[in-house]
Amino acid sequence: MVGVSLSRWSMSYFAAALVALLAAEIMMATGFGFPAVAIASPDTLILVHVVAIGWLSLLMCGALLQFLPVLVAQPLHSNALAVPALVSLVAGLAALILAFLQFGGRIDIGFPFFTTAAILLSLGFALVLYNLVRTMIASKVVPLPAWFVAAGLASVVATVALGVIFSLVLGGVIQSRPLLALVGAGLPIHAIAGLGGWLTFTAVGVSYRLLAMFMLAPELDGARPKGAFSLGTAALAIVIIGGIVTVLFEGNLSLTFLAALAVALPAFAFYGLDAVHLYRARKRRNIELNSRTAGIALGYLAASVMLIVVLLALGRLSDHVGAVVFLVAFGWLTGLGLSQLYKIVAFLTWLECYGPVLGKIQTPRVQDLVVEARAIKWFVLYFAAVGVGAVALLADAPTAFRFAAVVMAVGTTGITAQLIRTRRLADVKAEARLPQGVQLPHLLLSCHT
Repeated sequence: MVGVSLSRWSMSYFAAALVALLAAEIMMATGFGFPAVAIASPDTLILVHVVAIGWLSLLMCGALLQFLPVLVAQPLHSNALAVPALVSLVAGLAALILAFLQFGGRIDIGFPFFTTAAILLSLGFALVLYNLVRTMIASKVVPLPAWFVAAGLASVVATVALGVIFSLVLGGVIQSRPLLALVGAGLPIHAIAGLGGWLTFTAVGVSYRLLAMFMLAPELDGARPKGAFSLGTAALAIVIIGGIVTVLFEGNLSLTFLAALAVALPAFAFYGLDAVHLYRARKRRNIELNSRTAGIALGYLAASVMLIVVLLALGRLSDHVGAVVFLVAFGWLTGLGLSQLYKIVAFLTWLECYGPVLGKIQTPRVQDLVVEARAIKWFVLYFAAVGVGAVALLADAPTAFRFAAVVMAVGTTGITAQLIRTRRLADVKAEARLPQGVQLPHLLLSCHT
């Protein structure tokens, strides 16, 4: 990837995302949202959307702006579009938070926050999607990981569309009977399309490439990853298209979800086998911290799937859906996000600072920008706290859950501090830190594009 164009604003997306993650963890630590209140309460909906939009979606958008061009070997269509997209997404999230506070009676302001949020979030995601889709269309060859991303982008279209409908109905803008029915029963579809389609399916596609790249493993393009893609796409279609049709025709939504799960389970199995193969086939002898912690995140994904199956078998899934969502959001998606962000920030910083002078002067290695022995304790704290938090939710122990959230916030703060040190080249030896021709990078944007 030496010589690749850097996404100018990805670091800004990452920074905003980390602020949202810390905010969400503080909310949970202080008893704001589930499990202190009902899972469908306005407070919980604020917490969910701070995680889903503020943390995970901004992280994913920032990563895709940098790595989708790598996947399709095509420059990003426009660096300029990234700024209004980020502003729209952050402003839209703020409007949505105010809308839920208004809906819950916390504030009494006669402003159409739901409508404003719908407009701003739609605009933000539309700008990101336009940028990414134009990048993909310009490519002559679209490899399999990019097709996972394409399916994820289709899922975020569905997620945002449903969210807009919910916002306009809750805001009193539309009163259509079919749309009212969709708001009444469509929340699980909205959640699965977002967490399962946009975030998980996209993460799977990107991880196929990143795990292979960072561990020097051969890229996979055989029957098994194609099977994971085909079955996963089919499962998402059943949930999103089949689910909406089922709601509109007043059918049994549980049967639709069971059919989707039956199709999704072998897709998860294929992906798990591929992940294990990448670790075993790696050429890099020593597994770096980002790959080790990614393995823990993959373990949490497997635990999430097994938990869903067990709770379904016991007839208790509806009782513990909060624990499942927590494990998916914080064990799998956040775990993978933090683990890869630790490497991505170092890698992109190295490319920005030392890539232009590589071969002209002696430069540090990517690993010289980080100190794994210091960072590992923060990852251990974070992942251990997630496990405790999930058990606490299953055991209906809210105090233990709040304690776990405090430890998660401490771990996240420690990881964030390591990312800032990496960005400031603080751990590079003084004699190699800023040789002639190298400048200290800006914290929130990349200047060498």
